[in-house]
Amino acid sequence: MAQPSVILATASYDHTIRFWEAKSGRCYRTIQYPDSQVNRLEITPDKRFLAAAGNSHIRLFDVNSNSAQPVISYDSHTSNVMAVGFHCDGNWMYSGSEDGTVRIWDLRTATCQREYESRAAVNTVVLHPNQKELISGDQNGNIRVWDLAANSCSCELVPEVDTAVRSLTVMWDGSMVVAANNRGTCYVWRLLKGTQTITSFEPLHKLQAHDGYILKCLLSPEFCDPNRYLATASSDHTVKIWNVDGFKLERTLVGHQRWVWDCVFSVDGAYLITASSDTTARLWTMSTGEAIRVYQGHHKATVCCALHDGAESAPS
Repeated sequence: MAQPSVILATASYDHTIRFWEAKSGRCYRTIQYPDSQVNRLEITPDKRFLAAAGNSHIRLFDVNSNSAQPVISYDSHTSNVMAVGFHCDGNWMYSGSEDGTVRIWDLRTATCQREYESRAAVNTVVLHPNQKELISGDQNGNIRVWDLAANSCSCELVPEVDTAVRSLTVMWDGSMVVAANNRGTCYVWRLLKGTQTITSFEPLHKLQAHDGYILKCLLSPEFCDPNRYLATASSDHTVKIWNVDGFKLERTLVGHQRWVWDCVFSVDGAYLITASSDTTARLWTMSTGEAIRVYQGHHKATVCCALHDGAESAPS
């Protein structure tokens, strides 16, 4: 089976994961996922596997197989896994769960190598581009930096007390971090450069982006430069695109009928994929803000999407 150059997957409360041809909108593979809902999808850097984070487990599926069975399962969380991602070389995986922990996994043996206690349900975890720190956000409003070399929490922030941090995103060059919360607010910090650790967050901006929840915030990728954008997906049915230079609103993507749960940029930042409670995923062109493709097939809320349309980064 030839590996597609663009891998696009969505997951829904209908207990299925679907793979799509990005250009035509055709669904070419459906995986039944009966054990729980899927909260998050992520594709490995080498494009070989898709991780699906569910209720208390993560399952890894072979992208190039027709098998409905996972290749491997990661099972030591005790509640919903809300965040999952990979080291750039694909050597290990990280996860965050409503059980209050952030974990690091050996991909091959499925063993949990490290566990960090956040003391509240973890909603979001991102890996700093230096590949040496994880940043987590939790239900109590805490943001924590986990220094993997020191194996400890190196920094704690509470941008808004008792307001859940829903999503975190870091600029590709490590210069900025954004946290989005349940009140529609984005907090932006400059991460001080020139140091190996990012323990110093310098407040840069507070953006009242939406009236409703922000369910996902995402900074544009490296190949989008010199333009730099922040996308915010909300329960108000819209996605807003902000120019990071001054945080001016560039455009509002309107078309979804219900909550927009997730979004992901194409590798060049020219397109955005969104997933919504209206059961669809959509492909938007950033230049005009138009939806140029609708992915239809799920019959309940589509809550997460994953896209890998770049070159494979081979394991070292």
